[in-house]
Amino acid sequence: MSAIFQDINPPPSKAPKLVGYGLAVAALIWVLHDFHLMQALRELAKVKLKWLLLGVTFDVLSYAVQGVRWSLLLNPFGKVKLTRAVRAVYAGLFANAIFPLRPGEVLRSYLLSESEGITLGRVLGSVGVERLIDLVIATAALAIVSLHGDLPRRYGRVADTLGIVTLILLTIVVLLILYLEIKLGNRPPPEGQPRRFKGKVMAALIGLHAMGTAPSFYSAVLTSVMMPFCQILGLWAMMKSYNLNLPFLAAVVVLCVINLGVSLPNAPANIGSYQFFCVVGLNVFQVEKTSATAFSILAFLALTLPVVLLGFIALLRSGMSLQSMREQVGGISSKVSHAA
Repeated sequence: MSAIFQDINPPPSKAPKLVGYGLAVAALIWVLHDFHLMQALRELAKVKLKWLLLGVTFDVLSYAVQGVRWSLLLNPFGKVKLTRAVRAVYAGLFANAIFPLRPGEVLRSYLLSESEGITLGRVLGSVGVERLIDLVIATAALAIVSLHGDLPRRYGRVADTLGIVTLILLTIVVLLILYLEIKLGNRPPPEGQPRRFKGKVMAALIGLHAMGTAPSFYSAVLTSVMMPFCQILGLWAMMKSYNLNLPFLAAVVVLCVINLGVSLPNAPANIGSYQFFCVVGLNVFQVEKTSATAFSILAFLALTLPVVLLGFIALLRSGMSLQSMREQVGGISSKVSHAA
């Protein structure tokens, strides 16, 4: 596998990493400002273990559900073994925990592509479809909360903006699939697309069309609802463990804020950004800052460490060692650029 990355490539720019680390440091400074340690320790001493364990269980389960969805999305290109899809998801989460800028999405795609014999471009395309589905579900969740809860005006504007962006993206995707449906008709997709830019774009669109029109796509969308639902249950259980008497819809808002926030360039494991956006989300419900900060640290550790451990085990089971991952994770981006 190391032979794939023997080509000499120019060193990547360090600017994105510096931006990510800078934002993480700034976020932690803000989160820990006016933090009262003794108050936090008193609150942490009252944490309910059974709720904490339930929250961890739901969160871990959500990533297994992601593996199920991924295998369904890739069904048009071949039968994907579920255990390998789940293993790749956890291995990618481990990479995100130790490297900045979330390279785990590319790493998990590479691992599944190698194990299942599906081209890397198609696997990466399925990850893009995953993100679009997640955006639609997050927007719908915020819309439901805004209808059944009193959110501050600025959060209402964010929800409206997100809804407009999601509608535009969804319209573009539907139009592209409709265009290919009309153009291809009952003809099979052309084989051996030329390697020019136009051919690459058409190959990507054909892959999108295959996923969007396959019968398994509807099962994948249904499964997609279960993934954030498990994560919401996990976060809500964590709130219960910390004695935050907040409604279930509060967990929906806080999770949406966290997920949108950590999508920005950030440090490994979303350190700093997770705490910052968790506190921002809890601020919507008037949670005092020290309590919100202590909860963000507890939730981060409780929901991250088990996934990191499972991800490390999954990485070893995939045949890749820690050393080889460190050596090759940068080269995977180069592999992607040639496979596109």
